[in-house]
Amino acid sequence: MNLSCIIIDDEPLAIKVIKNYTEQIKELTLQATFTNAVESMNYLQEHEVDLIFLDVNMPLLDGYSFLESLPNIPNVIITTAHSEYAVKGYELEILDFLIKPIPFPRFLKAVNKAIKIKTENQSIVKTTKENEHLFVKVDKKRMHKIYLNDILVIESLKDYIKIITATDKHIVHQTLSSFTESLPQDQFIRIHRSYTISIAKVEAIEGNSIEIAGSRYTIGRSYLNEAKEAILDLGDQD
Repeated sequence: MNLSCIIIDDEPLAIKVIKNYTEQIKELTLQATFTNAVESMNYLQEHEVDLIFLDVNMPLLDGYSFLESLPNIPNVIITTAHSEYAVKGYELEILDFLIKPIPFPRFLKAVNKAIKIKTENQSIVKTTKENEHLFVKVDKKRMHKIYLNDILVIESLKDYIKIITATDKHIVHQTLSSFTESLPQDQFIRIHRSYTISIAKVEAIEGNSIEIAGSRYTIGRSYLNEAKEAILDLGDQD
């Protein structure tokens, strides 16, 4: 199980400390660091992350204004020297609030909260050769079986995903990144920050878009080459 994360902090020393902490936790993969929130916005438009370590008091755009500007807010751990920012953080449903200087045991406790959330939301995938299927949690207790061959598209809906099949749609509390990781990579591919698709279900490809079951989906710029290669290669095998 892997948790992708980024650091946003205007203090180089703070970035260095948090980066070192993330390297001690095998479940964390640090994808990028930024010295202000504005720099991170383009990155987040193209990449989905599970966790953000975010300072509050920064130039150009403070941490909370930055979060309020995001259409999809991942789990966030605030890292700041100012305890007075805590109340606002909890209003925004921040996962945890760490006061600098941050001791590693306290950092680990915060990260474990994020790991627990992802683990609880992880779908159960059965990888048998025949009738491959997965179970998804559609409410707090009920697990629903979905055959992989029935899946057309998985769409990101902020903290949820919509699994679209030929006959139904299922809303699941899970990120698109973690769900995509649980799927066979030779059958499914991420084509956009908001979409993962079944390669075999692609009916047409034109420019930067594909068609599945009569609906068109845009391929994100950073996914274009890999997506086209996977779709066309599978098509050649049919």
